Amino acid sequence: MAGIDESIIFRPLNIAILTISDTRTFETDKSGDTLQARIETAGHTLSAREIVPDDLEGLVVKLQGLIQDPAIEVVITTGGTGVTGRDITPEAVERVGEKHIPGFGELFRWLSYKLIATSTIQSRATAVVANSTYIFALPGSPGACRDAWDGILKDQLDIRHKPCNFAELIPRLGER
Repeated sequence: MAGIDESIIFRPLNIAILTISDTRTFETDKSGDTLQARIETAGHTLSAREIVPDDLEGLVVKLQGLIQDPAIEVVITTGGTGVTGRDITPEAVERVGEKHIPGFGELFRWLSYKLIATSTIQSRATAVVANSTYIFALPGSPGACRDAWDGILKDQLDIRHKPCNFAELIPRLGER
């Protein structure tokens, strides 16, 4: 049965947030605020939080820098996962990713469907492993960030969650 095994000691993860936007500032970044509050409430460490323009090459460089930092275990992006010309986050994540986690996007859209019906098809939420770091790309709305955290990431980034979780795999992500 799925749930938290209280006999296991919680291990906080080091998580970075990137908001992908040409228009948001820290004062208007409600999606970043939503993620930061949930990360901190869960007991994890916010290692970095930045706003990055909708620029493919710039985002690739930023992601490469974060995954080279051994202190950062997880990167969560918000924004740029739609289908318009400026939405480039999945392409940037694809460029740095080594292993795809297709079930993440599928599960996100399934959860989202219950709330926004067929509009969820416009989301290209995705996840990869890159240089032993998880990268999760979420849509840019606070609701989508809340749904992804509460419905998937809260448990999968908690080493106590059973029967299995992403957190317990971190020491093995670099195996070859």
